[in-house]
Amino acid sequence: MVNLSEIQTQYAIEVKNLKKHFKDVKAVDGATLKVQQGELFSLLGPNGAGKTTLVRMLTTVLTPTSGEATINGLSINKKKKDIVKLIGVCPQENVVYDQLTAEENVIFTAQMHSIPLDEAKKKTGVLLEKLGIGGKDRWAKKFSGGMKKRLNVAMSLIHEPSIIFLDEPSAGLDPQARRILWDFIKDMKGKGNTIILMTHDMIEADALSDHISIIDNGKIIAYGTPKDLKAKYGGDNIIEIVFKKADQKQEIKNRLENLSYISSWKENGDFALIISLNGGITYYLKFLNEMQEFLQDGMIEDLKFRPGSLEDVFLNLTGRRFRD
Repeated sequence: MVNLSEIQTQYAIEVKNLKKHFKDVKAVDGATLKVQQGELFSLLGPNGAGKTTLVRMLTTVLTPTSGEATINGLSINKKKKDIVKLIGVCPQENVVYDQLTAEENVIFTAQMHSIPLDEAKKKTGVLLEKLGIGGKDRWAKKFSGGMKKRLNVAMSLIHEPSIIFLDEPSAGLDPQARRILWDFIKDMKGKGNTIILMTHDMIEADALSDHISIIDNGKIIAYGTPKDLKAKYGGDNIIEIVFKKADQKQEIKNRLENLSYISSWKENGDFALIISLNGGITYYLKFLNEMQEFLQDGMIEDLKFRPGSLEDVFLNLTGRRFRD
């Protein structure tokens, strides 16, 4: 395992104007970002935004078209073999060997990293226990999808990488298993590991991330802590209005322009508006008073008040939801 105290740079990852083009497709188009040592950094974006291509370059699977990035100070263009020893990658798709047991899967991966068998067995037992993987002697083909996902995480960590890439690690997990994984991830971060998380679960990103970058159309369009992003782009609180008829939105949109405590709004399909409200319940009550005539006329099907979320941040930045 790399001794983090010996690393000279404060950044685990530095990306400078990185590009990857496939003929006419600009999958990553000038990405620049920095990830500090020992933090949990989330990379968010819709399908096709470029995040997977970016991570494949950082993990040396793809060669950039242009630009540069370093992993613990090592160039992804010049030091690929050295970087592979430093990183662990848990892909979105399970790469478990069904005809091996849970223990055998992890030990096999350990031996690929030249870890002695006795040491591999000890480390495997610790990892399986921490991740709540029972039945270590059962064939992996009998595991649920969620169990295989956690086994995948164990396989990616057996060589004790200093930088860990987790792609949708909690996908398919039940709430109890997800909580076990979250606690495990927090424990890894507490020991100084740098973790790159790719997820569509905004609750997960909000709960675990130190910093977040949002990528869309191959470009980094926002960066900050979850709190800062929600404050800057999401509004303090959110009002969701659903109309009975699509043509009823315009009249209410005209009214919104005159309300100083409304910071922004976005259409959400043909029948709804998502409104960012600067302020709490007092301003919500003022808003209800403004909407009284529309409520009485039966124009509004539903109206909800809730705290702003990371999904609202993305909607305000791009005009679409994460799963589009």
